[in-house]
Amino acid sequence: MKRKRRTGLIISIVLAIIVVVGIAGIVHQRFGKTSTTTVRLGLVGTDSEPVWDNVRKRLKKQGINIEYVIFNDYVQPDVALKDGKIDMHSCLTRYYFESYNKQQNAHLTAIGNTVISPLGLYSQKYKKLQDLPNGATIVIPNEPTTLGRGLNVLQSAGLIKVKKDSGIKPSLKDITSNPRNLQFKEVDPATAARALNSVDAAIINGNYAVAANLNPKKDSLYLEPINKAAKPYVNIIAVQEKNKDNEVYKKVVAAYQTEQTKQAIEKTYKGAQEAAWPIYGRN
Repeated sequence: MKRKRRTGLIISIVLAIIVVVGIAGIVHQRFGKTSTTTVRLGLVGTDSEPVWDNVRKRLKKQGINIEYVIFNDYVQPDVALKDGKIDMHSCLTRYYFESYNKQQNAHLTAIGNTVISPLGLYSQKYKKLQDLPNGATIVIPNEPTTLGRGLNVLQSAGLIKVKKDSGIKPSLKDITSNPRNLQFKEVDPATAARALNSVDAAIINGNYAVAANLNPKKDSLYLEPINKAAKPYVNIIAVQEKNKDNEVYKKVVAAYQTEQTKQAIEKTYKGAQEAAWPIYGRN
């Protein structure tokens, strides 16, 4: 009799444990499992991936998965964002982005500053700016915005002067003073570094300089000042206007604008790009 009672008690305890474990499993499945949100992020090329890998690793712990969508030019990201093929992009300067947004009435908006990449003047023949001879040939990017930016860099270096009302996009026709009779050779921005061995100097974008094993801070004759005038060239994170208050996207920006990311930028770019939010604000 006692044995039957003991056996019945054991069976009751085992059944109770099974029920409790089952209920705990259901509760975990319903409430304990963290949902993951995927954000499709547009980038041009892969050179910014090391920095975003750093950010992506931290966001994963918050249940946010960053999926890279790689483009090979600077036109496609805005178009893809406008069409909803990506959720955000992080690859364009504020000036370029705002120009497209206005021209296309695209209803896109910037939600965070990322980096700024100063243009530099480089030479394989000369070590100092003052060594450039009269009649020196300077390679300059032929893309209108970058060409104008390059001319303003040469003006800030004291080599030329451009019309005061030409703004941030002067052309070669806007040069008003050229005391050294500098000659300009327009090339595609991506080929400027390769032209160095055949000219006296070249204006080169930061990312292309690093790709050519040039250290902007050490190897440039002159580096674009990072000041108020350079603000239009800050790179931004952009989304569709209707998503500007999206909490997930805000978390992406917050994860980017951290000291960890700043250190990753310094390690990756070695001066070719610098964290923009400590200088120009978070947006």
